[in-house]
Amino acid sequence: MNNFLLAVRSSFGFLSTIPVGITMEGLDEFFKRTYLHILVGIVLGMIMGAVAFVLGSFLSPQLSAVFIIIFVYYLTGLNHLDGIADLGDGMTAHGSREKKLKALKDMSLGIGGVAFAALTLLAFYAALVSLQAEALIAGGSVTDMAVIIFISIFVAEVSAMQSMLTIAAFGKSIHEGLGSILVDNTTLPKYFLGFALGIVSCTLAFWTIGIPLAGMIAFLAAIAATFILLNVSNRHFGGVNGDVIGSSNEIGRIIALIAIYLVIKYDIGGIVWTL
Repeated sequence: MNNFLLAVRSSFGFLSTIPVGITMEGLDEFFKRTYLHILVGIVLGMIMGAVAFVLGSFLSPQLSAVFIIIFVYYLTGLNHLDGIADLGDGMTAHGSREKKLKALKDMSLGIGGVAFAALTLLAFYAALVSLQAEALIAGGSVTDMAVIIFISIFVAEVSAMQSMLTIAAFGKSIHEGLGSILVDNTTLPKYFLGFALGIVSCTLAFWTIGIPLAGMIAFLAAIAATFILLNVSNRHFGGVNGDVIGSSNEIGRIIALIAIYLVIKYDIGGIVWTL
């Protein structure tokens, strides 16, 4: 039991900026239980969702989207966004696979990395603003819109965590590091345990407002996007590393939000409950 609690504490220390303390022993226990990504996603998603609810209730969609993004990175750190930047440098490098791998691992930031990071932030912002606008139409009031945003942020964070598990479970490491440790320890049983916890929590979250399919579709869309990323990474680099795993988090979160927006816009799966 003590080892499990140590793993839980270390999972928050590894995946967020919450100052819980982290040790190598704790990391070892966490990596033995990689499905804890979903637990972290559930807790972080609820915190982010609560903040998004407050911001959406009092600010314009544009301003609230900016502050939501700031809070998301305040709570999770910039490591995953840095992964997107490194991925951009590697993918846009010309030449052989060796040159692409060198650019992927290079500490300096190139134009490809700048472009990928900027496009990620732009997509995150656009998804939030679009979702708020559609949620306001569907809900009929600012309070109802804020409830939908709360649930959407929650589902997006859980989906983002499952995206990382997907890369780790089905990817092949290209070099040693924390990424390879995660890959080596994410067995299919651990992956499917995380999958079960994730899809149930996402479905139940939207079930409360009458569109359970929204949570399920968002969760599965994030995973589908992750498999596309995995294919791209295999073609460019011959496998994955920590940067690709971090990139899957950012992409999974955005794809989940876009999927929710589309479900609400086109009335897929039921009528949104209103207060």
